[in-house]
Amino acid sequence: MTELLYQYDSYLKEFTAKITDIIDDKYIVLDKTAFYPRTGGLENDTGYIIKGNIRYTVTEVQLEKNSNRVLHRVQEQVKDLMINDDVAGIINWERRYRMMRLHTASHIIAAIMYTKYNALITGGNITPEYAYDDYSLEIFDKKIFEDAIAEANNVVRRGIEVKIYWLNRDEAMNIPGIVKLASRMPPSVSKLRIVEIPSVDIQADGGPHVKNTSEIGEITLIKTENKGKNRKRLYFTVKP
Repeated sequence: MTELLYQYDSYLKEFTAKITDIIDDKYIVLDKTAFYPRTGGLENDTGYIIKGNIRYTVTEVQLEKNSNRVLHRVQEQVKDLMINDDVAGIINWERRYRMMRLHTASHIIAAIMYTKYNALITGGNITPEYAYDDYSLEIFDKKIFEDAIAEANNVVRRGIEVKIYWLNRDEAMNIPGIVKLASRMPPSVSKLRIVEIPSVDIQADGGPHVKNTSEIGEITLIKTENKGKNRKRLYFTVKP
C-alpha cells in the first residue's frame, strides 16, 4: 500500500520515501508518494525520483490493479536503486498546479450543471492545457454552457476557501449531490475524502485541488460538442 501524500497536501512539491518494490527495471514503487496517478479523468503527474546524483525521470504514474500501490514508470532503466533505498521525489509543479486549477474549476461547473439542470458528468478528462466534461443533457445548447461558465467565474471571484476532510462512507453517501459522476461510485472504503466549496459544491473526490477558488483564474470556454445521447461536451481552460 502506498500512502497518498497529495490527498493531505496538494501543494507538496518534494518528498522523501522508501522504495518497496522495483518491477521490470522500469516501475518504482514507494511507501508514500506525492505523485498523482492517472485516475478519475485527471492525467498523472510527472517529475523525478532522485538518489544522490542519480535522477530518474517519472513519465507515467498509475495505480496497480487489485492493490493500493502506486507505480512510477521512469524513462531510464532502473540500475542503481534497490528495495529499501531512501529516495527523493520532485513533482513537475507547473503541470500539477495547472491541473489543480482546472480540477477545482471542473467541480464548480459540475455543481452548477447539477443544480440547474440535474445533469451528471458522463465522461471527462483534465490535462495541463485544457479540460472537458460530458453532461447528461437531453438537448444541446451552447448557451447552457456559456451561462455555466459565467456563473462559475462569479464563484472564482468570490475567493471561497476549498475545504478537504474525511467522512464515514455512510454519512457521506447521504449528502445530496455528493457524487456527480453518472457511472462511477466512490471506492468501497470506510471513510471518503470530501472536497467542499461552501455554498457551491460538495463531492467525494481523491484528487488534488487549489486552496481557494481565486487561484483558478478566469475560466474560458473553448468549444462545445454534441457527442450523442447524454454526452454534451464542454471544453474549457483557465488563464493566465
